[in-house]
Amino acid sequence: QVELVESGGGLVQPGGSLRLSCVASGIFFRRYLMAWYRQAPGKQRELVASIDSGGNTNYDDSAKGRFTVSRDNAKSTMYLRMSSLKPEDTAVYFCNGQSVLNNYWGQGTQVTVSS
Repeated sequence: QVELVESGGGLVQPGGSLRLSCVASGIFFRRYLMAWYRQAPGKQRELVASIDSGGNTNYDDSAKGRFTVSRDNAKSTMYLRMSSLKPEDTAVYFCNGQSVLNNYWGQGTQVTVSS
């Protein structure tokens, strides 16, 4: 059974930081393209950052310079370090894992940036 489980979300003040984690099970993690998406109320789900099996990263313009995606293949875990958070970063953040044949999603973790 495949599971992607996110954690680390919460309420944070503008300018603050959070680290999200995504623990995968049931997949050959090191071969998967892993990504973080987010969905704000009334908006479409959008890509935030991705990291491939070689460790190459890609960021949405809104995340560049503020967010860092990383992975630990030994722990089957992906991280998203978010800093200088803004109210517009408020969303449910989803973990995604893709291979040639499969596409898996986690249940999401809520991030709320508010004073």
